[in-house]
Amino acid sequence: MATSTNSHLIRNQTQIPKSISRSLLHLKKPSTINLTTTTKTKPISIRCSSSTITVVDSNPRVINFAAGPAALPENVLLKAQSELYNWRGSGMSVMEMSHRGKEFLSIIQKAESDLRKLLEIPSEYSVLFLQGGATTQFSALPLNLCNSDDEADYIVTGSWGDKAFKEAKKYCNPKVIWSGKSEKYTKVPSFDGLEQSMHAKYLHICANETIHGVEFKDYPVPKSSDGYLVADMSSNFCSKPVDVSKFGVIYAGAQKNVGPSGVTIVIIRKDLIGNARDITPVMLDYKIHDENSSLYNTPPCFGIYMCGLVFDDLLEQGGLKEVEKKNQRKAELLYNAIDESNGFFKCPVEKSVRSLMNVPFTLEKSELEGEFIKEAAKEKMVQLKGHRSVGGMRASIYNAMPLAGVEKLVAFMKEFQARHA
Repeated sequence: MATSTNSHLIRNQTQIPKSISRSLLHLKKPSTINLTTTTKTKPISIRCSSSTITVVDSNPRVINFAAGPAALPENVLLKAQSELYNWRGSGMSVMEMSHRGKEFLSIIQKAESDLRKLLEIPSEYSVLFLQGGATTQFSALPLNLCNSDDEADYIVTGSWGDKAFKEAKKYCNPKVIWSGKSEKYTKVPSFDGLEQSMHAKYLHICANETIHGVEFKDYPVPKSSDGYLVADMSSNFCSKPVDVSKFGVIYAGAQKNVGPSGVTIVIIRKDLIGNARDITPVMLDYKIHDENSSLYNTPPCFGIYMCGLVFDDLLEQGGLKEVEKKNQRKAELLYNAIDESNGFFKCPVEKSVRSLMNVPFTLEKSELEGEFIKEAAKEKMVQLKGHRSVGGMRASIYNAMPLAGVEKLVAFMKEFQARHA
């Protein structure tokens, strides 16, 4: 049967008008709709189950270096846009679905299946899609894994590790066995010298400190005979392969690398589930969520759907080994620009543990930092200001940051240095 083609002229906008969007929903046969503008720019194609939409963007997006909520892959955003009004012929948006209906069940089940493929998660681990951010897990962990007098060891390599420890103090007997605070959180300790508690229930780390840019390249082994490793992986989750079997629990807020804010993913060994203390709130009990397949209450449905689209995209890229190669290339380019600037730019983090995700740096002339951020924004590079607790600059270059974005930042840095050195 013949394929129909429609062309529409849209001035000063890239959004698909409601009238066109609604007509797309009723297309029974494959079709192509070209949305053109008066500006000559490269078209973007969106493929979905019923149509192909070509959008020419007259208002290019900014290069977003935000630490979180962070940039999402553009093809994922466009895919979600094409399915927003009517998800795959269901007659409703994902945001309108019953979380117990067959449509959403297919979404969450595929998201879990794809995540298991990406991380090669063993069958003896449960995957939970929760709410409350990684910060809520600071409380959930000791409530599910410890009695009030049980010991737990914490390695503190930055602000988030410190916050996790302070929260655990309310529910068990944690101990900081190493802290990098005195050296302004710029390194990771030697594992051989750690004085671990012989009866600690678990050893907790923050695998990548978003604020300070410190990342574990290897992981310590708990010395307690029945202890296990617990990791907050919020800001490097799905950025590289991880041997899940080395951990008892991995948890991560989605809003850095795999989705919008509102989703928290917990990967937990099944034998650790079911030991929550009596005072544990029902919404923090891992057993409740595991028994109900993350559907005990209404989950963050749209956020889980977005995570699923990202997981699918990561698999399409060739999996996490390929993703890691891309991340290494981006980070190397940026760190080299800093190191080769003759001190004009500086990264305080020890080279061996520099994060592939969050790159903090300062200017030799600190009074120029405000100007740097302002001028970068004029070039459509945003969210480069460092965290308020440390100052300086920070470029978060998560999976969704294209190489071209880092290349543009590096070119700007060199040009800025040439004018101000």
